[in-house]
Amino acid sequence: MRTEVIERRRVPATTDAALRDKPNHGRSPTERFPEQQPQRGWSVSLTLFAMSLGYGVVQLDVTIVNTALDRIGTALGGGVSELQWVVNAYTIGFAAFILTAGALGDRIGAKRVFIAGFAIFTSASLACALAPNSLTLIVARAVQGLGAAVLVPNSLALLNHAYPDQRTRGRAVGIWAAGASLALTAGPLAGGALIALVGWRSIFLVNLPIGIAGLWLSWRFATETTRNRQREVDLPGQVLAIAALGCLAGTIIEAGTLGLRNPWVIAGFVGAALLAALFIAQERRSSHPMLPLSLFGHRLFALTSLVGLLVNVAFYGLIFVLSLYFQRVNGLSPLATGLAFVPMMGMVLPANLVAARITERIGAPAAIAAGAVASALGCLMLFGIARETSYLKTVAQLVIIGGGLGLLVPPLTTALLGSVEKSRSGIAAGVLNATRQTGSVLGVALFGSLIGQPDGFMRGAHQALTISVVMLVTAGAVIWFGASRRD
Repeated sequence: MRTEVIERRRVPATTDAALRDKPNHGRSPTERFPEQQPQRGWSVSLTLFAMSLGYGVVQLDVTIVNTALDRIGTALGGGVSELQWVVNAYTIGFAAFILTAGALGDRIGAKRVFIAGFAIFTSASLACALAPNSLTLIVARAVQGLGAAVLVPNSLALLNHAYPDQRTRGRAVGIWAAGASLALTAGPLAGGALIALVGWRSIFLVNLPIGIAGLWLSWRFATETTRNRQREVDLPGQVLAIAALGCLAGTIIEAGTLGLRNPWVIAGFVGAALLAALFIAQERRSSHPMLPLSLFGHRLFALTSLVGLLVNVAFYGLIFVLSLYFQRVNGLSPLATGLAFVPMMGMVLPANLVAARITERIGAPAAIAAGAVASALGCLMLFGIARETSYLKTVAQLVIIGGGLGLLVPPLTTALLGSVEKSRSGIAAGVLNATRQTGSVLGVALFGSLIGQPDGFMRGAHQALTISVVMLVTAGAVIWFGASRRD
């Protein structure tokens, strides 16, 4: 009996010695660290949770602020132009920095940059909640947008690192994206409830526990990515991108009150065009451009980027208009306004889920075109709204608009990523995010300037609906006629 026990004890010792003699690359992860496998599984799952928190809080702040616009305007003073800047300062920071943030993560490590982004976003959220005036709030929102730009690309990089297997990585990215869709959908409702219970400052304070949890989880469980010292950051391109986008947005906003013929407005448009030309020239001659212009040599890439821009001009510009319409014209409370957006935002996720099957049957270009036309039809049906229009008469139109958006986004992303080499998929996804966020900036600036005109809110709202229809139909036509059957 004693001999048998000794022999049993010797077997693992011999096995361990044999494993130590084997080179690391010849062993599976289970062989190398058998005692750490359960911990590694938890670490990977908690890394996914931390990355989902990062992407989710970014999307939450895209929509949650809209329900608070009227209360912010009342509390801090200012007109529609100040409220446009409250929304656009965040989106400009997001759109302008997202490509550089990805490059920075490649250069010094995605984990380091992601943690810094979460710290920036959380601190800026506190500054927003404590803002004593509209200028302070706008500056804090711009810093918040910078943090958001850092979080999105680096969260995806850390997920790619945590899930080396393609199949499990696909599932993880699906969970990551679904969480963001839920946050985007819940934003108006959560914002309305928080404002009703606590006040408008609470919509920024809610980011603090999320940020603290995300910081700790990512620091504790995420694994650092390989640093690439050869990855350069295009600082001149970054500065020109911020200047061009900010100048264009600001000029469009001020055009609503000063008029298109005002000398300052004309000078603003000229300045924005000059800055954009300088940005393109810088990207052409840069050895490590922030925006590789060669990507736009792929027809399908260029088409899907344009569609993303046009769709976001229409959709997010319309959300800005409707949020003020529900509160200032219909007299709805912030909570009721949040509930009013539920039919539209609630349709996005179900439409996302069925989009894959529809795309398999009719192809990505046709699915994108169908979604754009459906949203255009919903906008067209809203033309009858007036000051006395009942909310119930707008529900069906809101459902159609949200469903169309949910249908077109997944095939849009898939088509864009499929149009470039796999090695460039990261920068391609960053470009799509940047163009879509640029569309959001321009939509809020343009539509806000229309409803802020002296001749009336409703006239501007109908002009905004007209532009939305034109943008969405153009997007559908561009992808339908521009893409070949092979695409």
